Amino acid sequence: MSEHQPNPQMEALVKQMLVQLGEDPEREGLKQTPERVAKSYQYLVSGHEAKLADVVNGALFAEEVDEMVLVKDIEFYSLCEHHMLPFYGRAHIAYLPKGKIIGLSKLPRIVDMFARRLQVQERMTVQIAEAVSEVLEPLGVAVVTEAAHLCMMMRGVSKQASVTTASCMLGTFRSDPRTRSEFLSLVRSPNPLA
Repeated sequence: MSEHQPNPQMEALVKQMLVQLGEDPEREGLKQTPERVAKSYQYLVSGHEAKLADVVNGALFAEEVDEMVLVKDIEFYSLCEHHMLPFYGRAHIAYLPKGKIIGLSKLPRIVDMFARRLQVQERMTVQIAEAVSEVLEPLGVAVVTEAAHLCMMMRGVSKQASVTTASCMLGTFRSDPRTRSEFLSLVRSPNPLA
């Protein structure tokens, strides 16, 4: 469903939620809120409709490169499936090519495809790694995500400074400690362009 398509059923649910929260959905500041929330959620979970082949769009190239390719500090924004509150952070993706490489812009698009779902960070990290592995069939894939979770920051334990890290190592990154160590060292190094 397009983010711009009206969704009367979702709008009615948001209006009812406002009433249940003790609000007046007819007051000036809230009149358009049901429509805005419905459109916002349609966009925020649009990754459920995305197809990996469409995201990659044929951007695979034959190259005899055998060194690690790393794209780090890829921003992402997602919604925790437990509380429907945002979590956001950065993903770092590396792969060891085996005869082909991917257009670099496709890695952030793959991240967005999985981040734009009701999600948990741990599953999202694995899904990103498995998708890169499926498309490239490389010698190995490594993904690390680091995120702040508003469900921990705004409610419950209220820990604003906590960061959650999840990782998934496939192929050579799992079997070779030196390759894994090189990846983690590169991820920890400061971004010279930031």
